[in-house]
Amino acid sequence: MLELIHISKTFNPGTVNARKALDDVSLSVPDGDFITIIGANGAGKSTMLNAISGNFYTDSGAIILDGEDITMEPPHKRSRSIGRLFQDPMLGTAPGMTIEENLTLAAGHGGWLSRISAADRARFREKLAQLDMGLEDRLAQPVGLLSGGQRQALTLMMATINPPKLLLLDEHTAALDPSAAEKVLSLTDSIVRENKLTCMMVTHNMQSALDLGSRTIMMINGKIILDVSGKERKAMTVDDLLQAFKEAAGRQLDNDRMLLRQE
Repeated sequence: MLELIHISKTFNPGTVNARKALDDVSLSVPDGDFITIIGANGAGKSTMLNAISGNFYTDSGAIILDGEDITMEPPHKRSRSIGRLFQDPMLGTAPGMTIEENLTLAAGHGGWLSRISAADRARFREKLAQLDMGLEDRLAQPVGLLSGGQRQALTLMMATINPPKLLLLDEHTAALDPSAAEKVLSLTDSIVRENKLTCMMVTHNMQSALDLGSRTIMMINGKIILDVSGKERKAMTVDDLLQAFKEAAGRQLDNDRMLLRQE
């Protein structure tokens, strides 16, 4: 279980550029929850994931993962329990190394120079076959030669090959073409369900925010202003989300990126 307890973060404090990115955010994420997170640019979505990952320390509050206070734990220690994908498909893999070498590092087998057993190779091939991209027959190919969609799918597999306590997805399909994005989202849903992962996914696609996962939250100005699940969420439409934004922000949503991704 993940708990955020009254966390706040202000960047450039005491200057004219001061910006409160997280404003007294509290959130409980039980094991197995799959939360989709929406909000306009600057709402605090990625900042919240960065706080959980340890990219910076919060100004106040606490972050608890499975009963352990990780608020002041450095990011490399948190990465043992937290998997993460970013918007850029180029992040998360080593382009000059082969698919097999990348998977070996992700599996924690001691480094890319380690001898890979036949059992490990068979496991990698089995996992890659689930992606349905033909990568199981390209283990010796450098990752840098893969397409964006293939690299993001591989990164997803690397982040979950040893199931983490928490999986953070920061608009991980935003840079992909529509067909590749749809494929990676489908894989995401399948892998999260199969491994019963606890997952938080930032998205600008409001329909995906309602279709995927078990719970949806909306953020505005560093605050969570909507948190829906169950029957209430199932009955919601994109228009309902737009209305919730209008009521909380006092204005219409004017983020073209989000409005264009309602389909």
